[in-house]
Amino acid sequence: MRSIRLTIAYDGTEFSGFQAQTGRRTVQQTLEDAIYRITSESVRVEGAGRTDVGVHASGQVVSFRIESSLAFKPLIRGIDSILPSDVGLVEAKEVDGDFRARFHARGRGYRYSIANTSARPVLDRRFVYHWRSHLDDAKMNAVSQEFAGQHDFAAFCGTLRGRDRPTSTVRTIYRIHCWRSAERVLIDVAANGFLPHMVRNLVGTLIRVGMGQVSSADVRGMVNGEEPRIPTVTAPAHGLCLTRVWYD
Repeated sequence: MRSIRLTIAYDGTEFSGFQAQTGRRTVQQTLEDAIYRITSESVRVEGAGRTDVGVHASGQVVSFRIESSLAFKPLIRGIDSILPSDVGLVEAKEVDGDFRARFHARGRGYRYSIANTSARPVLDRRFVYHWRSHLDDAKMNAVSQEFAGQHDFAAFCGTLRGRDRPTSTVRTIYRIHCWRSAERVLIDVAANGFLPHMVRNLVGTLIRVGMGQVSSADVRGMVNGEEPRIPTVTAPAHGLCLTRVWYD
């Protein structure tokens, strides 16, 4: 049995998220179908991050195990050649048999992109959230530091039930940074893990900060679980990209 680790990129626009779902087009199922066509093996692909519908990736990591005796390079070239145009391989390697893309990850990084201009973005409209009103990126960056460190992010978690409900809402944000590049406002955040919709809810809050509607004290109160909480705003999925997963 061989264990394979892939770094992949995908345009999430036409996927119903990463995780396989009956009757829906997902990144996981697309990868598994490509592997089957090359190896005739039904495998389960595990992703480091279960990205939502419409979320993109430039550095998603997946792992799977196969019995195929195909040489490694032809195997990888074959899989990549079958994949559709909105998902592709960035890097591939054989790894130790016990490697798990999700459970061995030490951290994940995301970037959220905002087109902060009066003109609608056209060429990159699938990958940026358009916000016409001017955002104070310096203030957004200053207030974002309230999120850094270990906190209970229950106020920024989507409502889930059953097996998708997290057992703990405590997470550690290693780094969060907001800045302007021409007419783009970019938000990078890295953490040991993220709750469902957590990054998009953080971004939605920071947009309100940039509009002067939410203060540092408001955000501090939400992170500390104080009442009353300000309403959570979820930024759209298409501005979000999983950029990095690390293991050491």
